[in-house]
Amino acid sequence: MASKTTLNAKNLETLGAARLADLLIEISTGSAVAKRRLRLELAGAQSPKEAGREVAKRLTSIARARSFVNWQNRKPLVTDLQTQLRAIKEQIAPADPAEALALAWRFMQVATPLFERCDDSSGIVIGVFHDACALLGEIAFAAAPPPERLADAAVEALGDNVYGQYDGLIAILTPALGNAGLAHLKQRIEALAAAPVPIPPQGEWEAVGYVSGGATYAHEMAERSRQSMVAMALKDIADAMGDVDAFIAQYDPKTRKVPGIAAKIAVRLLAAGRAADALGFIERADTKDSWLPREWLDTRLDVLEALDRKDEAQAFRWRCFESTLLSDYLRDFLKRLPDFEDIEAEDRAMDHAAANPSLMSALGFFLEWPSLERAARLLISSPEEINGDRYELLVPAAEALSERFPLAATLALRAMIDFTLSRARSKRYGYAAQHLSECEGLDSRIEDYGTFESHAAYVARLKGDHGRKTGFWGHIT
Repeated sequence: MASKTTLNAKNLETLGAARLADLLIEISTGSAVAKRRLRLELAGAQSPKEAGREVAKRLTSIARARSFVNWQNRKPLVTDLQTQLRAIKEQIAPADPAEALALAWRFMQVATPLFERCDDSSGIVIGVFHDACALLGEIAFAAAPPPERLADAAVEALGDNVYGQYDGLIAILTPALGNAGLAHLKQRIEALAAAPVPIPPQGEWEAVGYVSGGATYAHEMAERSRQSMVAMALKDIADAMGDVDAFIAQYDPKTRKVPGIAAKIAVRLLAAGRAADALGFIERADTKDSWLPREWLDTRLDVLEALDRKDEAQAFRWRCFESTLLSDYLRDFLKRLPDFEDIEAEDRAMDHAAANPSLMSALGFFLEWPSLERAARLLISSPEEINGDRYELLVPAAEALSERFPLAATLALRAMIDFTLSRARSKRYGYAAQHLSECEGLDSRIEDYGTFESHAAYVARLKGDHGRKTGFWGHIT
């Protein structure tokens, strides 16, 4: 049973409204974020319209502000934005969807002036606007504005998509746009496609940047932006209307041969029941490079299966495994084999992975499969090939191998330690010290180091080679 002093709604109710009000005033003193939240709640208690006025006022203030937002004051800004968005969704939209829709558009319009003065290297702020864009679609569907008017608003928004805040807007608005809205939107975008940005007299050209070839001018940037927006919008409209041929038409014949693009086209043709056409695009792709994107590989498999060319798909599945060492391909290959053939095929796959020229690729496969014995054998047989910079792979490897294969785990840990110290990666010294401590814990379980140094000898060598790296030794207890 919870204590009566536990902070929860039921216990706080016992304080009474007057005492809680006094506490809120006290707690909010000096906190602009808290004060704004309380004012918004008070406005919402009066009516959704009052809440809307409060949100509109705050959005105007954010848009007009000029102070730079760095990582230190980014969190209050995010909290503020989320508060306004929550008010639109919870306090205003249920009672007045039309007003909420207007406020949602206004919220989105804050993005451009805000990002001009905001450090969003973490991607947190744009995430709020992506949430707002998704909410925009929900509210638009509920408000049901005239489809043509909604399409016109979408065109204006896409023209202001400087920071990607409107990415995915057409798909988001599709339920609200309906066929009539999509048709009007397509008409508007096609009109933009036929209207290039005017080139001003040369004496009025405005340089906005410089590259190796010379200056870049404002009208050139505007034209590139127009072309990019039009191309992206027409693809999204084609998807929304289920018009595969219109989607394909947005790519020139040469671009259609790029494997990733060919896969995008084939996926849509496959969904439209045109598997033979899909295979044509897949097969015409330029696959001369040794590396092919996974979406092309997966789509080719899907197309072959759809055409009931199962033997060909199975053979290609094995080639995909051979070239990528991705366990998904091997699992799918094995489960399609007759009984007992899968054991022999798995052994062949393990031998193929072990022979891979990249030890780290093979190690990743054996850990994921998993085949810990093979992983351990790999590390012990070729310690000089262990890339100590691949901590994202070696840390889980050491953890997985420590119980049954302590020597292999130790070699993984030593590789990270050696890399960190030899390259003087001071930010990793704490982790390297932790790895050395783990090596010490594994030492008592290693019966025979073979040709490798004992733990004591290894530590002695570290002190001889890196004794002056006090930042590292200071972590050793």
